[in-house]
Amino acid sequence: MASTADIRNGVVLNMDGQLWTVIDFQHVKPGKGGAFVRTKVKNVMSGKVVDRTFNAGAKIETEVVDRADFQYLYKDGENYVFMDVGTYDQITLSPANVGDAANFMLENQNVTIALHNGDPLYVELPASVTLEITYTEPGLQGDRSTGGTKPATVETGYQIQVPLFLEQGTRVKVDTRDGSYLGRVND
Repeated sequence: MASTADIRNGVVLNMDGQLWTVIDFQHVKPGKGGAFVRTKVKNVMSGKVVDRTFNAGAKIETEVVDRADFQYLYKDGENYVFMDVGTYDQITLSPANVGDAANFMLENQNVTIALHNGDPLYVELPASVTLEITYTEPGLQGDRSTGGTKPATVETGYQIQVPLFLEQGTRVKVDTRDGSYLGRVND
């Protein structure tokens, strides 16, 4: 058992028999009344995000979650196959475990997988990845102004919004948290 003073981003809590990871927290000390901790937690399995408030000093149950480096090998039907870079053991994860990370994963890419008692929970990607645009409508001459965007499909099949002047074959940096365009990559 831990207390609310141990709450940090990335800590995994066991609440009501389910695992929740803390994605944001704030210690609040109001002028009147006792202090409390306001948190935003994400369900490890379903991805549901909820706000949760704890009184300061309250006991909370934390879980040990190991993070290991894996390499994404290939998609096998609906499932995804990964290899532990240390032991070369392969594991297969379901689409539920992979979640939105599938939109940004390329074969042979290194990822981090969170494990609880040896069971894979979810896949963590770097904050951004570089992907190539495989299809987008051609930009028109004069479409160099700021503000305009158009849809573009990247090599994983995911669709993002990019500036009007980008063309097919351009390599772009994409934020893995929300799928937003971060800039061009000049190789």
